[in-house]
Parts: sequence; structure tokens; C-alpha cells
Amino acid sequence: MRAIIIEDEPHARAELKRLLQQMPLEVSVVAEIESVSEAVQLLSAPLDYDFLFLDIQLSDGLSFDIFNKVSLDKPVIFTTAYNEYAIKAFELNSIDYLLKPIEPEHLEKALLKLKRLHPNKQAPSYTGEQLRALLGLSPKESKSRFLIKIGDQFKHIPTEEIAYFYAERNTIYLVTKTNLKYIVDYRLDELEEKLDPKYFFRITRSFIVHLQAITKVHKYFNSRLLIEVQPAPEEQLLVSRIKVDAFLSWMDQ
Repeated sequence: MRAIIIEDEPHARAELKRLLQQMPLEVSVVAEIESVSEAVQLLSAPLDYDFLFLDIQLSDGLSFDIFNKVSLDKPVIFTTAYNEYAIKAFELNSIDYLLKPIEPEHLEKALLKLKRLHPNKQAPSYTGEQLRALLGLSPKESKSRFLIKIGDQFKHIPTEEIAYFYAERNTIYLVTKTNLKYIVDYRLDELEEKLDPKYFFRITRSFIVHLQAITKVHKYFNSRLLIEVQPAPEEQLLVSRIKVDAFLSWMDQ
């Protein structure tokens, strides 16, 4: 069987390939893709492959966007960190998944299920909206405020008062537009899911910014963007080349 891996984490791709080498079913990786834009470009051309390993969240957006731009008729095994209700949807609708970190026995089970359900290696084509419904990812209400503990007291901070979130070592900080800083008990991955994507964007792995906190956007060398925000953080904020299109589209909503 010939597989394409669509995954933006180099370590995750390497680990998946390592595990595939240990499987009783022979699987060869014919292509590795890191982003939605790269996937659309590659999959639009004739390509000899049997199925996809597809991460849900890629560096420049959700992988559902691929299905809106390219007609695919190949089976998909999702790799995901989504919670249990989405996983149940995978099972009920005969779409396989691998929950990160991938366990060898789960990978083998998924491959065997793929071979059993799709002996001709064909699968129905899905639109992005169909996949969202299939995974239980229908639009949900975003957080409107955060509860902060200060000593033995609590206060709430509305999201419209937040300038950005950032990670420093193993701690996540919330910074308000008035430059007040608080520790929050969330990972940045969790915040991405809970915040309204109309107003918040993850510029780097360690920084999520509110639209209204951005004061200037500059072109930077190597096709990147330099972002200025207020209050000014200590680190320089650069949007990577692979995220530039997604960032500019977000700014232009």
C-alpha cells in the first residue's frame, strides 16, 4: 500500500514512518506534506497512492480545507488529538483515526481496518462541511471570558480586554490591553480551540494574539512578516513563510 503523510510536525512524521516499518502490512510513503496549501498543490496533480494519513490541524489551517479545494476519492486515516466525542464519530462512520502519540497496536489495527473496509482502496469523497459534521466539529460557542485566581480572590477578564497569550517555559500567560499579566491554566493548543478564530490567531508556537492588539505588519526577509503589537512583548514576533497566507486571510476577514 502506498501512503501520503500530511503532517506539519517533523517529529510526528518521522515517528509514523518508523512505526510503519514495523507493521506486518507493507506500507510505503510516497509523499510527505506539511501544509494545506502544499497538499492542495500536490493532490491536484495525478499521483499514484492508496490512502492518506491526515493530521487535522496543520500549520496554515485545518485539513478540512483540502477537501473543499481538491476532489479526493481515497481512504483517510486521521491522526488527531481531539477529544472523545470526535473519536466516537470516526468509529461510527468507519473512518479510522490514530490518537497521538501513536501506539503501534493502534496503527496496525487501523491499517487492517482500512484493508478490510476498502479492499479496492477507494472511499467516498467528502466536502469540508461533511467532515466537520462527521467529526462532531460543528460550530461551537467560543469563550467570552477567563476566570483568573489572584491570591485568594478571583476575577474574570472578558476576551475583548485580552491583547495576547504567550508561553514561557511551561507557563501560559494572559496579557491584557492595559498590560496586566496573569497566569492561566491552559495549554496554547487548548486556547486555540476555545478562542474565537475571528479575533485570535496563533502567530508562533508560543504566541496567540488578538486582532485589535496588532498595530503594524511589516514584510520581513525570507517571505516572513514582522508583527508589532501593544503592549509590546519582549520577543520579536515573526509569522513564518508557511503561515503568511493564512495570517493575511485572517486579517482580511
